[in-house]
Amino acid sequence: MKVLAFNGSPKGEGGNTDLLLRPFLEGMREEGAEVELFYLNRLRIRPCNGRFTCWTKTPGRCVHDDDMTSLYPKLAEAEVWVLATPVYVDGMTGTLKVMLDRMIPLVQPYFELREGHCRHPLREGVKGGKVALVATCGFWEKDNFDPLLVHVRAMCRNVGREFAGALLRPHGGGLKLLLRLGLPLDELFGACREAGRRLVREGRIPEELERKVAEELMPLDQYVEAANAIFRAALEEGEVPDL
Repeated sequence: MKVLAFNGSPKGEGGNTDLLLRPFLEGMREEGAEVELFYLNRLRIRPCNGRFTCWTKTPGRCVHDDDMTSLYPKLAEAEVWVLATPVYVDGMTGTLKVMLDRMIPLVQPYFELREGHCRHPLREGVKGGKVALVATCGFWEKDNFDPLLVHVRAMCRNVGREFAGALLRPHGGGLKLLLRLGLPLDELFGACREAGRRLVREGRIPEELERKVAEELMPLDQYVEAANAIFRAALEEGEVPDL
């Protein structure tokens, strides 16, 4: 099984999103998956200009010659796409959205009806498959992921892929705080690893592991107090908060 993973966090390696993504991918590797991870903050991907030359003038080939060019064949052949992002303004980061916008050369311009809904057929040589989501959020409540989930599920339907589940970590800004305090997060990271294993074996992330990853790490009032204290200190010192 070929897995293509994208970390859309501007913080990239070592950020809160990466803390969940890495054990998830490790679990997939342990089950024999061939996993390739890309940090989008290291790539040069220009925004789609909406001219549709990739559908008409040069079918299947984008007008932009940037790092997306090397990703197209990988996207076409991977059985699983893993999208990882923190929640920014109720959705995915701009870097991840730009990458997804640039995927339209993978589909044809024609309309077809699938389950009574207009879709674009995949271009020849582009596989169907699955999509998994890994996401963190600074707010405490899990419902802050709802707009992101709607977006990713809709994208799956448009590209003919099955949504295989999501690892969602609310009050994710507390991960580094808890690690600094020496509190154990082994169960959380272990659940991420097991979710990767189960996705490879069973084709989706089990709901019990989704719930485990999203479990409360600290009470709401304690989290609000800790987060506000970090920002007050950062303001007083003129420093970037370590979240």
